[in-house]
Amino acid sequence: MIRHGHQVVVTAVEFVGVVVITAGVAWALVRFVVDGVRFRDAAVFTRIRLTLGRFLTLGLEFQLAADILRTALSPTFAQIGQLAAIAAIRTVLNYVLRREIEQEQRQIAAPEGSR
Repeated sequence: MIRHGHQVVVTAVEFVGVVVITAGVAWALVRFVVDGVRFRDAAVFTRIRLTLGRFLTLGLEFQLAADILRTALSPTFAQIGQLAAIAAIRTVLNYVLRREIEQEQRQIAAPEGSR
């Protein structure tokens, strides 16, 4: 019974992660078509990328949470190893995404003459 309920929670958290990423991709696509094609300005594309990066980061956090929940009930050493590898990969990916987001935010905030 607990295992089934646990799996339902894990699946729900994974689903939320998928929904967040899908919503971010849909939002970015719409913004690209509406603003990116119309204005063709680098700042517009940067804003779109920043927002998409935020969606991806949040979605990956949900996916990592689902992996942690999956392993929490009765982990084996193999599952713990897999979780560690997945967590490491997703942590590095999140770190790189956050660094890129911060760098692009600074570029947007910088006055035109100081770039």
